Amino acid sequence: MPAGKGRGESNPGRACVEKTMAMLCRLREVPRHLLVCEKSNFGHDKSRHRHLVETHYHNYRVSFLIPECGILSKELKDLVMDSGPYYFVKDLPLHELIAHEFINTFVKKGACYALTYNTNIDEDNTAALLPNGKLILSLDKDTYEETGLQGRPSQYSGRKTMKFSAEGSAMMSYFSSYRIQEHQPKIVLSTMTDVQCPVLQSGELRGQPEAACSAQELFEWLGAVFSNATLNNEPDNFISTYCCPQPSTVVAKAYLCTITGFILPEKIRLLLEQLCRYFDEPKLAPWVTLSVQGFADSPVSWRENEHGFRKGGEHLYNFVVFSNRDYWLQLAVGANDDCPP
Repeated sequence: MPAGKGRGESNPGRACVEKTMAMLCRLREVPRHLLVCEKSNFGHDKSRHRHLVETHYHNYRVSFLIPECGILSKELKDLVMDSGPYYFVKDLPLHELIAHEFINTFVKKGACYALTYNTNIDEDNTAALLPNGKLILSLDKDTYEETGLQGRPSQYSGRKTMKFSAEGSAMMSYFSSYRIQEHQPKIVLSTMTDVQCPVLQSGELRGQPEAACSAQELFEWLGAVFSNATLNNEPDNFISTYCCPQPSTVVAKAYLCTITGFILPEKIRLLLEQLCRYFDEPKLAPWVTLSVQGFADSPVSWRENEHGFRKGGEHLYNFVVFSNRDYWLQLAVGANDDCPP
């Protein structure tokens, strides 16, 4: 007859169930997100728009939406088509990035961005080259100890393919001894019809009951639009029950452009400036938006602010440009990132 368990002895089965339940509870938790919203005018001396665009270095996707528009202007379309190229360099040793020749050829010109490709920021060794010449390394404990470098512990706990964006012919020539590939961003242009859009007022960032939607409501609506979600809240739709915030208006057409690749801040700044000039002539559109998403596994978000993945990996920003040159700026990060600048 087997001996019974003493009162002080643990039950492995019960402990396993408790751990499983605790894990399920953590999975149900809504990930922490930070969203900062502000409003200004492009003509103000202290406007931050240019600085925030130029210090968000590693951009993966850029989208702009223009209500009451069926065809892009030549100026906008030319900018969109001139978004690349960028380069993959396979099995590149990191010491190449601190070689004097590389620094003189690319870094000192302030036009080189690089990021390890196909790495997980919370698990793998990751590197990022900033245009100011700083090389950011996110290393696991063993690699860090092997290098002998002085650093600080990350709040997130080999040789990889590096993704570059810089001067084309010089990049191909410099890395000719490695496997280097040139890529062009993927561009998707589409015209949507009968789109239900939120009503916005440039001076009402928090919205106004029955008069205007808030910046946060617009932010959520844009996420649904970019995800191609239906916005009519039909009772038999089991994928999305989201509907456009109120008040809203239906526009006959809206133009959506999405660029995916490795997009330089300079290109985004030019695109933002062109969208501002969109209202130089009278337009039916009351506003346009420009949304930018950073690489989820970049070790930094803005400037040198540490970035991790955890439950989302998002770091992004969105401009809402109004016809009077006012704008809303929304900056978002998730997980344990610091508050956006």
